[in-house]
Amino acid sequence: MRPEISTIILAVLAIAFGIVAYLKDPGLPLIGARNGLKMLWFVLPRLVPALILAGMLQVLVPQEVVSRYLGRDAGFRSILIAALAGVLTPGGPMVTVPLLVALANSGASMAPMVAYMTSWSLFGMQRIIAWEAPLMGWHFVVVRVIPSLAFPVLAGWLVKTFYRE
Repeated sequence: MRPEISTIILAVLAIAFGIVAYLKDPGLPLIGARNGLKMLWFVLPRLVPALILAGMLQVLVPQEVVSRYLGRDAGFRSILIAALAGVLTPGGPMVTVPLLVALANSGASMAPMVAYMTSWSLFGMQRIIAWEAPLMGWHFVVVRVIPSLAFPVLAGWLVKTFYRE
């Protein structure tokens, strides 16, 4: 199995940053590696169940259901459903990306997947409630969200119109 280009790029960047850190202070690469491993131990307990959940969704949700509501022939409704689902999906990318992979493997087409990811990125409720509103205030949230409401649907429509699967 050949490593993907993204893995190679990340490895090259990690080595390059390690060299720069060493040149700055020979003790820094070890501190950086320790910090990275601490993050790994924080992420790993969340990532494993998220990946298992995504796998379970693939075997529990029939492909016919995914195709009916999010497939190529589902029409514009699939974009609206996906955009709403993106708003309602809790958690960070450790939940969202495996879920998106599960949907793709179960027959979802590109347009609703783009609408879903765009919606989740812009309007994730967990981020709004936990971070934006407490730190920036609800006025900021409203002013940011209202002009952005069309973006997930527009992104999905553009993909449906111009991208051929």
